[in-house]
Amino acid sequence: MELASYADFAVRLVNTEEPERGRDALTSVDAVRTLFGSPSRAAALADESDLPRLRAVRTRLRGVFEAAAENDEIRAVDLLNSLMVEYPVSPLVSGHDYLDEAGRPRWHLHLADNAATATANFTAVACMGLAIHLTQLGADRLGICQAQPCRNAYLDTSTNRSRRYCSDRCATRANVAAYRARKREEAARTALAAHAQG
Repeated sequence: MELASYADFAVRLVNTEEPERGRDALTSVDAVRTLFGSPSRAAALADESDLPRLRAVRTRLRGVFEAAAENDEIRAVDLLNSLMVEYPVSPLVSGHDYLDEAGRPRWHLHLADNAATATANFTAVACMGLAIHLTQLGADRLGICQAQPCRNAYLDTSTNRSRRYCSDRCATRANVAAYRARKREEAARTALAAHAQG
């Protein structure tokens, strides 16, 4: 797996909370396990103690995305670095489950499989992926959805650095809201002009 793709772990964690709507999906051990995307040793380590720890990491990761969205690259990098110091990767070369045509292991890198907790594993992997994404593509590729009230994090992978929304649904909702606002303004101007003439 390409290491930069682990940045999606950070997005998944941040988006378990919708602060503007008062929603939090990170409420159970099963929710923690779901974050990993597939069964793994690290997901199996998840227990109740991971809930508050991952919520704290989530808040800090949201800060990285918000700083980047506000064009404060230094703060975004400082926040990310502090997480990486606290949750370091401990890479291991592995060949499990992947065999080539000759039956030999297909060696690949695991970033934190020997971490002591699910939180430590998930955070190390998410932060490393985010760091790779940021250093390869730039801090301006981390964003917070501009559709209100959505505040989801996203990774901008567009060719022209133009992404402003976390999903097509939010983009459509924002465009419809802007269209309706323009129509209301036009109607108000027309009514004002008619009143002034009458």
